[in-house]
Amino acid sequence: MSVAFTKEQDSEAAAADLPDRPISPHPNLVTPNGLAALDAALAEARAAYAAAQAGDVQADRTAMARATRDLRYYAARRASAQRVELDESVQAVQFGGTVTFDREDGRRQTFRIVGEDEADPAKGAVSYVSPLAQALLGKAVGDVAALAGREIEVVAVGV
Repeated sequence: MSVAFTKEQDSEAAAADLPDRPISPHPNLVTPNGLAALDAALAEARAAYAAAQAGDVQADRTAMARATRDLRYYAARRASAQRVELDESVQAVQFGGTVTFDREDGRRQTFRIVGEDEADPAKGAVSYVSPLAQALLGKAVGDVAALAGREIEVVAVGV
């Protein structure tokens, strides 16, 4: 067949073929704030999808592909969300709570243990499936945990 009769894929069409956002195999545990954030993200995705449908889909296939992908992702994450309430009577590191610990090098750090979608280490929130959270969950003040071949000591547990 002559090349004249084939259609090469243009860059916009290639961009419109976006892969799905990866969904974690772990249970989708969320704090109450995390559930609210998922609800807001799902509402934004629905609005973006509606806006993309209202526009000229052929002219902006990338926007439609992005909106469709995000809507699938947030709908799946919201459907699988398992809200976990913090038990304030527990005096150990738990999902949704904060933990302060000292590292061997003298640094003191505080993190809140949250769901995967809420995690933002720069803002002091780590995922419950992270190595740090896994090492600390269930520990109480004074307990020592191993992390990457080093010891960390829990100095405070909070809500």
